[in-house]
Amino acid sequence: MAQLAVAELTAVCTALMRAGCWNAARQLLQASKTDDPDEKLQLILAEADAAVDQDFWQGTAHSSATLSALQDAIAQARDATVQWDLEMLQLRKDYSTALFSADRQPADADALAQRAERLRDAAPDDSRAGSVTFYAGLIAELRGLPAVAFAHYTAALELAEQSGDEFLASLALRHLGGHAHTAGDLVSARTQWERSTELRQKIGHLLGALAQQALLAVLIRDEGDRPGAIALATEVNRWARQLQLVWLESQTSEFLKETVG
Repeated sequence: MAQLAVAELTAVCTALMRAGCWNAARQLLQASKTDDPDEKLQLILAEADAAVDQDFWQGTAHSSATLSALQDAIAQARDATVQWDLEMLQLRKDYSTALFSADRQPADADALAQRAERLRDAAPDDSRAGSVTFYAGLIAELRGLPAVAFAHYTAALELAEQSGDEFLASLALRHLGGHAHTAGDLVSARTQWERSTELRQKIGHLLGALAQQALLAVLIRDEGDRPGAIALATEVNRWARQLQLVWLESQTSEFLKETVG
């Protein structure tokens, strides 16, 4: 029987997830067997991560069962760090639900903000603290608090740099670039969006790189190059359609309608 260390296995599954191969990642994790309770917990955690990520990108509903299984496993293991990871996954899932909900309520966003604050205070390391700080920024956007969001993104970038977390840095730069773009600072927006794109390409995050290229298409249009913007958005839209990235396909389709028309 073939054997593979859990850390190596979960790293492979993260790579598959970032390439949009969530089902393959989850199937690989489900097929993996171990008698070690801690390793079992790590496998369930990785599967929950993949499910939450897929739900966000494709609008699916895979995470409820895996989050429930993770909760049951943690109840037996009593691992404080994994408990934090579970609550962070639940926050990510609930933020995604709120973001795409047609019936978003202000109280829901306020509750998410309180949960993010508690997680930030309890974060066991800089990378995790940066991740929840970034999500606090996203939640502040939902609450209509752009200045608060900007401060969170700035803090998240600092924590990403301290911990060497390039994925987190790419997230913070994406949204800091969005604030620069909104303020009309196209030079800063390009610098931050291009850096975010480069980081995502470096770590093999196909989905994130596509999302960044969609933003670069907006920037190219605003800089005056409509044909270039249309060409780039068309390619991103084609990729999004093939990978069934629901919101990215919709976003680029709307952009093309506005720009071509």
